[in-house]
Amino acid sequence: MPPLRRHQLLCLNALGWADLAGQVEAGLPDTVLQLWRSRRLPLVLCRQPLAGPHARLCAGLPLPTRWARRRCAVQVPREGIAYFAEFPTTLQVLPGVPVAHRDSLVRLSQQLAMAGLRAQVYGSFGWQALTGLAYVREGSDLDLWVGVAHAAEADLASRCLQQCDAAGETGLRLDGELVFPHGDAVSWREWLRFRAGGSRSLLVKALHGARLCHEVPQPEPELCCA
Repeated sequence: MPPLRRHQLLCLNALGWADLAGQVEAGLPDTVLQLWRSRRLPLVLCRQPLAGPHARLCAGLPLPTRWARRRCAVQVPREGIAYFAEFPTTLQVLPGVPVAHRDSLVRLSQQLAMAGLRAQVYGSFGWQALTGLAYVREGSDLDLWVGVAHAAEADLASRCLQQCDAAGETGLRLDGELVFPHGDAVSWREWLRFRAGGSRSLLVKALHGARLCHEVPQPEPELCCA
């Protein structure tokens, strides 16, 4: 199985769903559990505590508008995971994006693709595309992450994101992260400021927490799913 990383989607097997049913009292409405299981909808991997290789995984289930957009936290046994998946790409979420902003997102996707990159959309737009349920509301940001191999790719991706963000006049704001190998992630807006000399440090988010870096992020030790 691949190394664990924030923003990974977890798709459960029968054991995983049965285990999750025991966590209803922890704040997960039974009606939500029935809906998620019947439609085989995913959970998302969250920040993990430092623990052994066989520890249960912390996962999240952000609820749609129907349940006041609550965020439910659960724990999943590793043997309860059928497979991992990814959030949809920018092109896959287009039907749920304001019409006036779609052309700029298509250009963004094309520009990133020319460099061998792509943006995955999480947050409200990502969950709405995944589930078909209502998550997006007026003022929702378009949250996305782009996997980059090194600083030069991070520079290119953040410039593409900046151009797309500036091109939109609909009030749709692009937010999100650049994700380096092994899962270290930085805000693309903070990366631009850092590279332009506007800040001396970067907040780096990783699987086990966050830290300040004064240079290009160095990887955390890998945590693989056993």
